[in-house]
Amino acid sequence: MTPVSTTFHPHRSVVPRRSTAESPGVRRLLIAIALVFIFLFLLLPLISVFAQAFAKGFGFYFETLHDPDTWSAIRLTLIAAGISVPLNCFFGVAAAWLIAKFDFCGKNLLLTLIDLPFSVSPVIAGLIYVLVFGAQGWFGPWLSDHNIKVIFAVPGIVLATIFVTFPFVARELIPLMQIQGRTEEEAARVLGASGWQTFWRVTLPNIKWGLLYGVILCNARAMGEFGAVSVVSGHIRGETNTIPLHVEILYNDYNFTGAFAVASVLTFLALVTLLLKTWAEHKNTQLNTSDDLS
Repeated sequence: MTPVSTTFHPHRSVVPRRSTAESPGVRRLLIAIALVFIFLFLLLPLISVFAQAFAKGFGFYFETLHDPDTWSAIRLTLIAAGISVPLNCFFGVAAAWLIAKFDFCGKNLLLTLIDLPFSVSPVIAGLIYVLVFGAQGWFGPWLSDHNIKVIFAVPGIVLATIFVTFPFVARELIPLMQIQGRTEEEAARVLGASGWQTFWRVTLPNIKWGLLYGVILCNARAMGEFGAVSVVSGHIRGETNTIPLHVEILYNDYNFTGAFAVASVLTFLALVTLLLKTWAEHKNTQLNTSDDLS
């Protein structure tokens, strides 16, 4: 067996490896390409939305927004988001806590079910609710006998919104809570804390920024959902139209400026959501940095 030589060679210099070997010209080219894509596919469409919204002046813009059908669409969108986001927040926290902190039979099945809305088309989800709660569906006759309306009504829109926003909070919290482990919770239990005390004083403070981030994403999807809501809504003006559906109706009526005016409201809400998301990420980064320094 030949021994491995460990002789040091002083004339051999160690050349440090560079993380990237691109020239400054290549880096500038990549940056330019990224900026062009951002301008063409992000900034330009946003500018176009607001430019078209105000194409006929501020008077027409505010007249469109004061239309009763527009207010009804905005109100229904806020109602659907206001119901679906808290429910998904509660489920997401419970599911993430269960999956990250406990071992049980069916854990992988629960993870698969949480991811189901990501793989199922929103249109298919809407059709499923029609099959279950529609007039000819499984529970349709019973609902009709009790004068309960789900499809082509607000409950159907809320159910469809809950389905498509189902995974966002849970999927944001599960990896975070798995990385944190169970040490702090186990220490709290050893010190005599109950389950609720452990959650409120140990688990929740550790996940609050991840929870906020998941809620923001969930709310953004709830306000902008089109496919599933379109199937279950019936497109009844002033009753079951959300903002995206109302934009489609105005556009199909050749009221292009009005459609862009309503779309600008949804775009504004999306920008506010993006700012909140950026703020949450910045605060989370600051806290992590301060923890590392301490």
